[in-house]
Amino acid sequence: MVRENVWGEYLAEIIGTAFLLMVGDSVAAMAIVYNAFSGDYWGICILWGLGVTMACYLVGAISGAHLNPAVTVAFAVYGGFPWRKVPGFIVSQVIGGFLGGALTYALFSPAINAYNAAHHAVRNAASGLTTSGIFFTHPNVGITTGHAFMDEVILTGALVIGILALSDAYNSNGQLGKIQPLIVGLLVAMVGGFGGELEAWALNPARDLGPRIFAWFAGWGQNAFPGPNGYWWVPIVAPILGGIVAGAIYNFLLRPFMPGNPKRAKVAGPVQTTVQA
Repeated sequence: MVRENVWGEYLAEIIGTAFLLMVGDSVAAMAIVYNAFSGDYWGICILWGLGVTMACYLVGAISGAHLNPAVTVAFAVYGGFPWRKVPGFIVSQVIGGFLGGALTYALFSPAINAYNAAHHAVRNAASGLTTSGIFFTHPNVGITTGHAFMDEVILTGALVIGILALSDAYNSNGQLGKIQPLIVGLLVAMVGGFGGELEAWALNPARDLGPRIFAWFAGWGQNAFPGPNGYWWVPIVAPILGGIVAGAIYNFLLRPFMPGNPKRAKVAGPVQTTVQA
């Protein structure tokens, strides 16, 4: 019998989230400071998705590779994930996000400085908002804070409902085994592809908050906290709400009718995920 080691799960979430954010934030840095993708936005989405895929392969066997507080909370509410682990998972994910942002900064700090110098930009001023997008999100032109909140609920909901479908033992189209991380990565790329330009598709409180805290320490100041129009809290609250709403839709409106559900004609129980308690 294998003994549960919750500290190993926490460590896995730190390392997996750090890997994901190192890849994702570095993709953003390549796009911003070098214009490396020359308008090929789909390339950015695919690389973010590949970062998710590889992070899942890296730590999924240890922790389930949540890598996202919205996923952790949704699994706790609907999937039987133990609530006692939720605080540790979320803290680990935010730490991982911080470290991922730090790794990106270690790679790109000279390029960031050169970009700011060429554009007469200062990190903690409005002129530094462009390079802040390497690390954390903010609304695009014409998107208000309130509209961004709604966007992040919907976009995160699309992500979480897909993850629930893929991990549901009653879904005959789910449970894809070793290729499941690849499909999750494509799911992330899909969400980015249809909604990412609105406010850079946070989808994940740790993805935004961890690097945002690092960027605040690294000199982006008011661009990080409170952010434009006090935006900093939106990528924390909205994704968690989106995950809960998506879980309700899946668990109560779709799962009762899954052919694999032995109680198909009755009210179904909670979603059984691949995460082992």
